[in-house]
Amino acid sequence: MDIEKYLSNYYKGTKNPTLKAMEYFMDEFSHPEKDMKIIHIAGTNGKGSCTEMLTNILIKAGYKVGKFLSPHLVKYNERISVNNKDISDAEMEELIKKIDPKIQYYNSVNDNKITLFELETTMAILYFYENNCDFVVLETGLGGLYDCTNVVKPLISIITSIGYDHIQILGNTLEEIAIQKAGIIKQNSQTVFIKQDEEEVNNVIKQTCEEKNNKLHLIEKEDISNYSYNNEFQKFDYKNHKEMLVNLKGIKQIGNASICIEAVEILREMSYDISEQALREGLKTVIHKGRFETISKEPLIIFDGAHNKPAIENFLNSMEMYYKEDKKVYIISILKTKDYNSMLKELAKDEDSVFIFTDGNDKERYVGKETLLKTAQKYTNNTNLYAMELEEALKVVKEKYQDRVTFVVGSFYVYGTVLDFISC
Repeated sequence: MDIEKYLSNYYKGTKNPTLKAMEYFMDEFSHPEKDMKIIHIAGTNGKGSCTEMLTNILIKAGYKVGKFLSPHLVKYNERISVNNKDISDAEMEELIKKIDPKIQYYNSVNDNKITLFELETTMAILYFYENNCDFVVLETGLGGLYDCTNVVKPLISIITSIGYDHIQILGNTLEEIAIQKAGIIKQNSQTVFIKQDEEEVNNVIKQTCEEKNNKLHLIEKEDISNYSYNNEFQKFDYKNHKEMLVNLKGIKQIGNASICIEAVEILREMSYDISEQALREGLKTVIHKGRFETISKEPLIIFDGAHNKPAIENFLNSMEMYYKEDKKVYIISILKTKDYNSMLKELAKDEDSVFIFTDGNDKERYVGKETLLKTAQKYTNNTNLYAMELEEALKVVKEKYQDRVTFVVGSFYVYGTVLDFISC
C-alpha cells in the first residue's frame, strides 16, 4: 500500500466540528480509549513542548508511553510513536486495513466524510491500545471541545496557553477561544493551567473546572523563581523543586516545564512512581524539533515554526535572549490560514536585519511571497526586504550571509524541505 497516496485522499482541514465520527469509531472498536491512562494537552502554543517533556519524563521513569502530536516535520509517522519510536509503515498499513471498512460504511451513510485527523486520531488510539501503553500523552489538533482527541477521559487535562489562532473556527475573542480549549476539562478529573494576564481567560478555566467538579492546579508567577540561563540550559525553581534544568530555549519553556512538574506531582499523588531523577533527566534531555532548533552551524541557521502572533512574540523574545548582538536574516513562509499581518508587524520591528519572503514549498497553501513583501513594507522602512523561492533564499544565505544568524520562521511544514537543502 502506498500510505502517503492513501492518506492524501482525505480532507486535511476541519468540517463542521463534531465528535460524531470519533464516537462512531470508538463504538466500533469497543472503546479502547476507556482502558488507557491519558494526559490530554491543549493550548494555542506550548502544547507540543509539554507533550515532549512529559513523554520524556515518563519514559525516564520506566513507563511505556504513547505519544500523539501534530504536525509532523518530515514523515507522517512522527505523529504516532511509542517510547519515541515512530509507528512503522507496516504497522500503519495494518491499522488502515482495520479502519478502512468502517470509514467506507460511515461515508456511505453520512454527508460529512471522514477527515484525515479523524483517521489518524483513531489510528493512534488503536495503536497505543494494542501496544499496551502505560500512559498516553495526547496532543489536541485544534481547539479542544470538538477536537477529535476529545473522546477520551484523561487522568489529567493540561491547557498550556490561550491566544489568537484559528479564529475562523475557535472564535474571535480570547474568551470564546478559551471556552473551546476548556472543552478538554472533564468531570471529576484534574486540570493544570498556568495563569494568564487576561482575567477573562482565567475565569473560563476556573468556571469550567467548578462546573465539572474538576480540581484546578493553577500555576502562579510566584511559583517560579531564581531563573537564569546560558547557551546550554535554562535553570529555575518551581515551588520546592530547586535548580531544575531544561534544555529547550526561550523563557516560555519555563512555564511549560512548570506545567509538567505540576502534572508529575498529580501523578505521584495518584501513586504512580516517578522519581525526582526521572523528572530532572526528562526536562534536561528533552528534544523538540522545529522549535528554536539549530539545524546548521555553518552558516548558523535556526528553525522555529512560530505561526501565530503569540508564537512570533515568544520567538522574538528567545532571539533577543540568545542573539541580540548578531546580524540577522529572516526567511519567512506563512500559510494562507494564518494571520500573516499580525505576524509580519511583529517581525518587522527589527529594522536592522535582512528579510526574505517565500511562498513556502506549496504555492497553493502559502501566502504569496510578493504579498508578504508588500505587507511587510507597510510596517517598516527597512529596504533589505526580498521575495524569493524558498530554496533560492537558502542558497543566498549560504553564499552571501555566512556572517549572519539566519532564522527560518512562520511554518512547521517547510522543515523537511529546509533540512533536505541543508544536507545537500
